Amino acid sequence: MSQDPVAALRAEVRHWMETHLVGRFLPLKHRGHAGDGDALPELRKEWERELAAGRWTCPGWPEAWGGRGLSVAEQVAFQEEYARAGGPGRLGHIGEGLVGPTLLAFGTEDQQRRFLPGIRAGTDFWCQGYSEPSAGSDLASLSTRARLDAATGDWVVHGQKVWTSLAHLSDWIFVLARCEEGSVGRKGLIFLLMRLDQPGVEIQPIRQIGGGTEFNAVFFDGARAKARDVVGQPGEGWSIGMALLGFERGISTLGQQMAFAQELDLVCEIARETGADRSPVIRQRIARAWVGLRAMRYLAMRVLAEGTDAEARIEALGYKYHWSNWHRDLGRLAMDVMGPVATIEDADPRRDRLRQLFLFSRADTIYGGTNEIQLNILAEQGLGMPREPRGTGGR
Repeated sequence: MSQDPVAALRAEVRHWMETHLVGRFLPLKHRGHAGDGDALPELRKEWERELAAGRWTCPGWPEAWGGRGLSVAEQVAFQEEYARAGGPGRLGHIGEGLVGPTLLAFGTEDQQRRFLPGIRAGTDFWCQGYSEPSAGSDLASLSTRARLDAATGDWVVHGQKVWTSLAHLSDWIFVLARCEEGSVGRKGLIFLLMRLDQPGVEIQPIRQIGGGTEFNAVFFDGARAKARDVVGQPGEGWSIGMALLGFERGISTLGQQMAFAQELDLVCEIARETGADRSPVIRQRIARAWVGLRAMRYLAMRVLAEGTDAEARIEALGYKYHWSNWHRDLGRLAMDVMGPVATIEDADPRRDRLRQLFLFSRADTIYGGTNEIQLNILAEQGLGMPREPRGTGGR
């Protein structure tokens, strides 16, 4: 009887990780995730090339573009085994998981030919230019503007993006900008691909409470995007930008959940050492965290399997709200099980990892859409409830 292909793939991934996440790459184990995103950048870029050599970058892409053409179940298996082995945070995630699928769906043949190979090879790195100081959760209020230079066909960009993950380590940025004078809301937007190493682009790091600088502010002062680097048509930016966010909520979330499970295991380990596990309240909170994680997995698998089903689409709208609140609560639990030493730096890397979990997860319910925005989306788009009254600006 032939072996289950998903089980065979899991075994292949486990073996590859056991034989490659060693030696000079061993310091990368469990590094480079949220809150630690700018750790060991050069070694992680080398790791991306190592993954590419093993054909583990872009495994769900079509084989014609260097992927493996893996099924959804196989991609889930890869993500879970990668995370289980302690694989580092992927510097190529934005290119592989967001830019690539967007270009495969909406890009021209020229764009696919120029951009996809570098992403697949682990040599070209991307960041996301969406949020602005006055347009975070309410992205439709963005004000970065792009104007056509009739003499060259270039789009000249002015404005600012903020909370741009790993911009200082990236080669390219995709930018949502306003291309029609006087347009408001979702109308008049353009989706641009732009080099970061060019005149008119300035990147400034934003230091976080945990000490890292994985986020940046990116300023555009006359920076340019070539005409051939517009995805779709001018004015179609919103629909393309939202399609990209749909890719973001995809299969990689299962890898995220495996990392969450490892954090929960670490919380339990520390609770046993400190004696916090003898508290009925702590035990109840740990049990609730375990149940929440299982529910999260069920929801993600259901959405992946039945993404066109109306009920599954509604559930998908609530996924970010669910995981971000769960993770924030896990950070609080981590501090409580550590007890008084939680606020004291020491030589135990496990406790330091939990402190970083607590500090970074405080922002989980803010970035990517605040809790309030997520609930509005659920109510209005998912349940068809009336839109929340918006102010007119006059009072």
